[in-house]
Amino acid sequence: MELKLRKIGNSVGVVLPKEALAHLGASEGDSLELTHGADGKLLLSGRQAAVSEQMRVAQDIMQRYRNTLRELAK
Repeated sequence: MELKLRKIGNSVGVVLPKEALAHLGASEGDSLELTHGADGKLLLSGRQAAVSEQMRVAQDIMQRYRNTLRELAK
């Protein structure tokens, strides 16, 4: 599926057709996740609440124990 970049205010965005939104299980106002694939490609996926919560917890732990983790990494 080919998509075009469009100017939206001072930014550039991509407008996703209904078929792509349905495939992602997303609708207007939802968050999507853009990640790097192992082969260098970008992957767009619907954001899952469980994964988002796990990432929030992991970031909190890394912040609280940053000094310990830094020492362990040596």
